[in-house]
Amino acid sequence: MAEPRSNIASMDPLWDQILFEARQAVVDEPLIGGFVHACILHHKSLEKALSYRIAAKLASNEMSMMVVRDVVEQAFSSDPSLISASRADLAAIYERDPACHRLLQPILYFKGYQAIQAYRIAHHLWTKGQSDLAYFFQMRVSEIFGVDIHPAAVIGKGIMIDHAHSVVIGETAVVGDNVSMLHSVTLGGTGKEEEDRHPKIGNGVLIGAGAKVLGNITVGHCSRIAAGSVVLEAVPACKTVAGIPARIVGEAGCDQPSVSMNHMLGPWEQSEN
Repeated sequence: MAEPRSNIASMDPLWDQILFEARQAVVDEPLIGGFVHACILHHKSLEKALSYRIAAKLASNEMSMMVVRDVVEQAFSSDPSLISASRADLAAIYERDPACHRLLQPILYFKGYQAIQAYRIAHHLWTKGQSDLAYFFQMRVSEIFGVDIHPAAVIGKGIMIDHAHSVVIGETAVVGDNVSMLHSVTLGGTGKEEEDRHPKIGNGVLIGAGAKVLGNITVGHCSRIAAGSVVLEAVPACKTVAGIPARIVGEAGCDQPSVSMNHMLGPWEQSEN
């Protein structure tokens, strides 16, 4: 990550870096100058930029961009944890995604990052009793990003949802901190059960593309779920599960699977699977 060119001591190095990258992007590709100015350079902080970006994506004929932006800004103003989570998510993507070369990219281009920030606003509204407004945000996130997260779901910080197409997270799901998942992941139920019916994902878990975790089961901290697996039973901490239905095929292989992003099964695991 290049150092921002400034002789003034920064109060917000992360935002300064994003501004530096935005200015460089305009120099490198003048045709996107208006877009970058509108999304980044016209704003004084990350939360102001995110308010604009979320509103620009979710606005519709039913709710104007001005109204959506006001809702988002009020949420950020009343709950500083939303901003700290957005920063942790941004750092997670920059550190874990080999396709992310600048902090600027997720804000402008990555729908996984944009969708999870919009979900965070919806969850804030849900906890404040504004369920219909929260449902509106959920609906628009699903329509625009192809990511369907119930606003009642509880999701930690430092989350990376890579590609993010067709991700579904149910109402009573809980996702811990520093979790990474890929496209087509479902954290769902097993039928028409009511009340607590969705998975509880521990910290540091890596969930591969197309994996389905179903029912009120626990996935232990720092475990791995192989791509395409269907998980119907609890997963102990620090294990790798694979298959349909999924079963334990080995250890997780490292302390932080969600950070290493290693989806490969070892030779012993492949032979057992």
